Amino acid sequence: MSTHMADVTIHIDEDTDHAARERIQDTLRELPGVMAASSHDERPHLMVVEYDPARINSRRLLDTVTASGLHAELIGL
Repeated sequence: MSTHMADVTIHIDEDTDHAARERIQDTLRELPGVMAASSHDERPHLMVVEYDPARINSRRLLDTVTASGLHAELIGL
């Protein structure tokens, strides 16, 4: 198991409610290598995902979000 961790912020274009964001986060957490996924009601368009880059890449995270029918982009710092 890798000891490296990375995080990425995903911007979701659509307005989503709390329950929809929870479903997306649960789906992301089920992916191998994802340690956490979170969002806050104060900033509903942003979701932060912590993951092991040796096991999964940010593109797969984004593809998982967009597969739910949403439009989204990765935000880099």
